[in-house]
Amino acid sequence: MVFTSLQISPGAGGLASMTTILAVETSCDETAVAVVRDRQILSSLVSSQIDIHQPYGGVVPEVASRQHVVTLAAALDQVLPAAAVDWADIDGVAATCAPGLVGALMVGLTTGKTLAMVHRKPFLAVHHLEGHIYANYLAHPDLQPPFLCLLVSGGHTSLIGVRGCGDYETLGQTRDDAAGEAFDKVARLLGLGYPGGPILDRLAQQGNSRAYALPEGNISLPEGGFHPYDCSFSGLKTAMRRLVEKLQVEGCEPLPGADLAASFQATVARSLTRRTIACALDHGFNTIAVGGGVAANGGLRQQLQAAAQDHHLRVLFPPLSLCTDNAAMIAGAAIDHFHQGHRSNWQVGAQSRLDLSQVMQLYS
Repeated sequence: MVFTSLQISPGAGGLASMTTILAVETSCDETAVAVVRDRQILSSLVSSQIDIHQPYGGVVPEVASRQHVVTLAAALDQVLPAAAVDWADIDGVAATCAPGLVGALMVGLTTGKTLAMVHRKPFLAVHHLEGHIYANYLAHPDLQPPFLCLLVSGGHTSLIGVRGCGDYETLGQTRDDAAGEAFDKVARLLGLGYPGGPILDRLAQQGNSRAYALPEGNISLPEGGFHPYDCSFSGLKTAMRRLVEKLQVEGCEPLPGADLAASFQATVARSLTRRTIACALDHGFNTIAVGGGVAANGGLRQQLQAAAQDHHLRVLFPPLSLCTDNAAMIAGAAIDHFHQGHRSNWQVGAQSRLDLSQVMQLYS
C-alpha cells in the first residue's frame, strides 16, 4: 500500500501551549493518520482508494470500510516515527465521527478510542467539516476568526460564518447537489472517468469557457426574488445533459469536451464566487477561507481571487494536499478543542449526518 506524505511546518500560530494530537480520518475513501503540534504538521499520511473504486464509478461503502481495516494499522506504524515522536509526546487522540459513511467512520472512530484507552490519553471526536475549516488554520497560522468559510466538497457546499472554535453559522448552502458531486456527475456524462473533478478541471484549462451559455441555478424566495447565498446545481447538471444530447443528435462527434468542461466549470465557479462575495460583504467579513476538495479547482481559485481583490477582501486557500480528506486537519480542530478543555466521552458514535451547528454535542 502506498501513502502520500505531507509535512509542512508553518509554525505554532501563537497558541498558548504546545499540544500534540494524533488523529485518524476515515470518513469516506481515504485512510489518513497524522500527528500535529499546535498548527505545525509533524507527519501526515494518506492512502487513497481511488484505484479500488474506479471500476464502480464511485465509492462503494462496504469496500471502503474493509479497505480502511486493511490499511490503518500500517499507517499507524509509520506516523509516529515519521513525526519523530513517541506516545509519551502525544497529549490526545482524535478521530472523525461525523458526517460520512457510517461503516468507514466506525473503523477510524473505534481505532481512535482504542488508542486513547490503551495509552491513557484524552479522546476527541471531530466533525469532518470542522476539519476542512481547520485546514486553513494549518496553512495560514495567522488566520483568526471571524471569517467566512466557503466549504465545497463532494458531499457539501456551504457558506459558514466562523466566529470561533465550535461557533459556526451556516449562511448559505446548496439545495440539492454539492459542487463536487456535480463535477463528478458531469465528468461521467462526458465519459471522463472517476474521480471526475480533477480530470474535468484539467480538461477545462484547454477549452473556451464562453463556448456555451449555461444556467447558474437560482433559488426562488416565496416573497419574490432569489436567495442571495443558497445555490443549486441540479438544473445546471440537467442543462449539461440536454446540451450533450443536442450535440450528439446534430452529429457532433467527438464532443467538444474541453469547451463543455470549461463552460461548466466557469458556471459553477461564477455561481459560488458571486454568492461568496455577496455573503462576505453583507455580513462584514474581510477574510474568506475556502476548504474541501473543490477548493483545489483551478477555475474557482481564479474567479474567487479576482473577485475578492476587486472588493479588497482577503481570500485564502489551503495547499492542494490539505483540500482533500486528511487527518492533519482533524488534528488541527482537535487541538483547539483540547485548549478549550473539551473532551469526548466513550459513548460518542459514528453519524452519517450531523449539522455543523451541533458540533459541541460531541464534547462533554
